[in-house]
Amino acid sequence: MVIFTGIDPLPRPSSRSKRQNQTLSFTTTKIGYNPNAKARAHQRRRLIIAKFGGSSLSNGKKIGLAAESVAREYSRGNRIVVVVSAVGRTTDELLELTNHGAGIVETDRDDILAMGERTSARIFAASLKARGIQTRHFDPSDRDWPIITDHDFSNANPSREASIHRIRKYVKPIVEDGLIPVIGGFIGRTRDGRITTLGRGGSDTTALLIATALGADEVVLATSAQGILTGDPDLIKNAQVLKTIDMKALIGIADTGTKFIHRKALRYKDPAINIRVIPSAAGRLDAQGTQITGGPLPELEVKIHNPDPVASITLVGRDLPQNPELIRKVTEIIRTNLVAISQDSDSAILYLSQTPSLRRQISRLHDVVANDPHGLALAARMGMALIKIKGVGLEETPGLVAKISDALHSGNINIFGILTITSSILVLVDWKIRKQAGKLIRNSLENN
Repeated sequence: MVIFTGIDPLPRPSSRSKRQNQTLSFTTTKIGYNPNAKARAHQRRRLIIAKFGGSSLSNGKKIGLAAESVAREYSRGNRIVVVVSAVGRTTDELLELTNHGAGIVETDRDDILAMGERTSARIFAASLKARGIQTRHFDPSDRDWPIITDHDFSNANPSREASIHRIRKYVKPIVEDGLIPVIGGFIGRTRDGRITTLGRGGSDTTALLIATALGADEVVLATSAQGILTGDPDLIKNAQVLKTIDMKALIGIADTGTKFIHRKALRYKDPAINIRVIPSAAGRLDAQGTQITGGPLPELEVKIHNPDPVASITLVGRDLPQNPELIRKVTEIIRTNLVAISQDSDSAILYLSQTPSLRRQISRLHDVVANDPHGLALAARMGMALIKIKGVGLEETPGLVAKISDALHSGNINIFGILTITSSILVLVDWKIRKQAGKLIRNSLENN
């Protein structure tokens, strides 16, 4: 583990200061590419935000490979901003050390945890400099540090407006001058100058925020994985790399605990800027991987899920969900208007839109259950509304269901059921008071 424990007593110059003893050059001949100046002038200079995770920087060889991939892309005339995580498991080790330190306050812990990224930025910048590339690493001690956060130490949230303003003011000129900025992605700073850390996914958050501020062409996330896979490789032997995935589908995968990109960071994605997840071992920023398209989910969305009332049909029987023939017959009946489904060992609850054919469907379902050796009975409740609460990371909010139920209790509104699906919650209430229920839920979550 490498830890940088000291900073210059004097503040470093701002990005607008005159730069001395720096010569603009391209990559070494090791890369094997010597760009023609005239050709470069006619080539579109793309802006790429390249983020390297800790596993991609865990030793000197990997750091060199990452720096070489940046140098290669830079030699093609593209503009690049580099965001780095702490090398290897530095942050985890520092966290372990500080957790056992008696009386260490949050502000001091964040200052210590930030050392991993601060060191990593210095090392990466030095690696680029060794390849003849002009660079500038940013440090939270700088007057022009760009990422401004709230005071939620250890899990700080960037101030979108303030950070974008400072990125455009201080990072953009560096890029336009032909230098490569290198920024530690896990770090922020409060308005009064105290260092914060952004929590898990902080480097992804910083990369996406910089991309939005600068209008980047693409964000490249270099990881130890080949890309986003069709399944967990620890569970599935033949998992394949997805070429593309939309944000809506991505949220569902992220909710399973997959670590390719943190949900907290996804809220900062610009719909116009694609993300590409690539293997850092390829040693190229143009390596094949998975492209993430589309925009983020809203911070909070509370709406009526169904345009018409919903009925809940409860089927009861012994080991009913384990009866494949009965399930097949039920599915055939309800396939046109099924909204949601829940089950336990001896029952299944079907949530169906109240279409004109609903009563006929209920009659057919009754016959299926009554004629099955393991079936017992059917019950139905009409006239309900499904209120959908959706947003990135809602499932990580402690006490979320309690807040929803308390809000409805305050309005004397009964809850007929609660379903959770990826980053959304469905709450069943009486159809007639759906608007009142939705308003109570929204107010309770917005105020918390």
